[in-house]
Amino acid sequence: MAQDFAATLQRGVHGLCFSPYLEGQQPGSQVSEAQIRERLALIRPHCDWIRTFSCTDGHEHTPRIAHELGFKTLVGAWLGTDAEINEREIQGVIEVTRAGHADIVAVGNEVLLREDMPEAELLGFMQRVKDALPSVPVGYVDAYYLFEKHPLVTAACDVVMTNCYPFWEGCPREQALAYMQQMVARTRAAAPGKRVLISETGWPDQGSAFQGSVPSREGAMQYFVDTCRWAQEDGIELFYFSAFDEAWKVGAEGDVGAYWGLWDKDGVRKFG
Repeated sequence: MAQDFAATLQRGVHGLCFSPYLEGQQPGSQVSEAQIRERLALIRPHCDWIRTFSCTDGHEHTPRIAHELGFKTLVGAWLGTDAEINEREIQGVIEVTRAGHADIVAVGNEVLLREDMPEAELLGFMQRVKDALPSVPVGYVDAYYLFEKHPLVTAACDVVMTNCYPFWEGCPREQALAYMQQMVARTRAAAPGKRVLISETGWPDQGSAFQGSVPSREGAMQYFVDTCRWAQEDGIELFYFSAFDEAWKVGAEGDVGAYWGLWDKDGVRKFG
């Protein structure tokens, strides 16, 4: 399996979810251009696109540096419950895009899943960004089933960006690819005629099991290989989660949260 993983990564994937956090950093920490550039250089041979999550605290530099290195960028504005931060994020993503460094814009990530704001407020942010950036595709990221529950949000998307995690629904690894394919099919059915991409999917290699989902090195490698092969065959744009392990995520997701990366927290490739 390690050989299949290495061959798949060597061929390259469409995109990776990218956060440049180092040990001891977390959302709210200031990230430097140097660490962004160093981490991007590690993954440059292996993907064409990166997906970012924020346009504040130094993350606003990531799209420019990524473009300099030859990546295309899906640039995110992180929205939550803090109105001041939301405003900074919206201003940031507009500035980054007007500077020419965003190829797709994501206004919010799992805002509805977390119930951080009502649908109408999210739609207002989306429309504001679309009005400011008429020449760039704008959409929203959330779990696949939220696009069924919120047809107005789905309709407002130029691009529908679906997060598909069989792991977090207790699916055994052996059935995970088929289950993820069903998630994508449901998203497509909820968004007929829309461009749909997978904005996140992955499998952890360590940590506690979640119902029938068990983290393991073999499982993480197999899910990566299976998912990338299917996405290429199906012609769907895939952003795999994630490039690097993020130690801070144990607070939100338990011990398993720190082990979703293809590279570890120190930038060392984990498999293959």
